[in-house]
Amino acid sequence: VRLVESGGGLVQPGGPLRLSCAASGFTLDYYAISWFRQAPGKEREGVSCIIGIGGSAYYADSVKGRFTISRDNAKNTVYLQMNSLESEDTAVYYCAAAERCWDHDYWGQGTQVTVSS
Repeated sequence: VRLVESGGGLVQPGGPLRLSCAASGFTLDYYAISWFRQAPGKEREGVSCIIGIGGSAYYADSVKGRFTISRDNAKNTVYLQMNSLESEDTAVYYCAAAERCWDHDYWGQGTQVTVSS
């Protein structure tokens, strides 16, 4: 059972980035997938979540209108499209799978996102 994030990197303020969370060893279809982030010296923050059945999505106020979460069950992958990135979005981003949003039975290893000019 494994979750692997990818897509992080260095981006200028205002730019876009798309993160991927790919699962192996289990099927994501019926799991809620949450994205969390943690910046140095700050607590971990729940960013976005998409539930397994129905696909309803939830966002933290800090990213609402800028980030979009989606899932491709055929690829067993969840995406986080991040637009209009700000320096405050700089953090390590993790995806997690569980029965409910914001829970975390399985974690990925994280991917670094740095927003800087």
